[in-house]
Amino acid sequence: MNKGILSHSPFKSGVAALLGIGIGLLAASQAALAEDLETLKPGVLQVTIQPYMPYTALKDEKLVGLDSDILAAIADELGLKMEVSVTDFPGMLASVQSRRADITIGGIAWSDARQKVGLFTDPPYYSPPAMAVHGSADYPDVKSLEGKALGTVTGYVWAKSIAQVPNASPHTYPTADSVFQDLSSGRLDVGFLDPLLIIYQQKERPDMKFQVKYLTPPSAEEVKAHPDYQYFQPYMTGFYLPKEAPKLTKAVSDQINAMYKDGSLAALVTKWGGDPKQFLVPSPEMAAQRRGVDRPADWSPPSIAP
Repeated sequence: MNKGILSHSPFKSGVAALLGIGIGLLAASQAALAEDLETLKPGVLQVTIQPYMPYTALKDEKLVGLDSDILAAIADELGLKMEVSVTDFPGMLASVQSRRADITIGGIAWSDARQKVGLFTDPPYYSPPAMAVHGSADYPDVKSLEGKALGTVTGYVWAKSIAQVPNASPHTYPTADSVFQDLSSGRLDVGFLDPLLIIYQQKERPDMKFQVKYLTPPSAEEVKAHPDYQYFQPYMTGFYLPKEAPKLTKAVSDQINAMYKDGSLAALVTKWGGDPKQFLVPSPEMAAQRRGVDRPADWSPPSIAP
């Protein structure tokens, strides 16, 4: 059998040519889409983050963490290259609001105030009400927090919540590391941070004297009396973009919704230590928070299949 003749057969050459054309058309289609997505630099997604594992970090010039993995998959689908800059949490929000970045990610809670000066995608996941608690104490509900030393990071939504707890001593810190240090030393009783971060820190630093606890969410009556208690409830996260980028926001949201459906979000949440049933199923009240605000009146938050 003449292998040389077979390897150069017209049939194989034709298939290779068709495959090459198909790949070329796909690449051209992606490039055209990327050019039309309102990014500051055509074809490039300028991302700003804070070091916040296991959600976001830059290691060896590569984005790592849950949010990073989600965004990398989306950027690949949209044909966008990523350029990453690192700052702190207030700087992240400001970079988007002043349109010095295309997007910021990393456990960012949706809030009415933030959506007024930026755009939120659909939630890539939801965040249950987790606490880092000093020692072996137990704080099952908001009432049990009264009179305690409570902490969070400056700019986080919990800063408003802990300020409303009667007789509590609220503290805000520049970084999550500072919260953990004061928790371990006993200067704080409870720290409010994102749940995967608390789990990750506990694994990384078992010598630190704190444990992971979940707060029973406040009732509707408690939230009515103290509106900022809403942040003690499970909340929607989102990727945050400038007001000037509605096309990009929609494109990213469309990809997020596709990842709920194809199981890739569940796989990534599990990879980073979360339970998909906790992180990818919205609470009943969440739809009402955004309907008629930054979503249509019939909007439903994405969810994995029950």
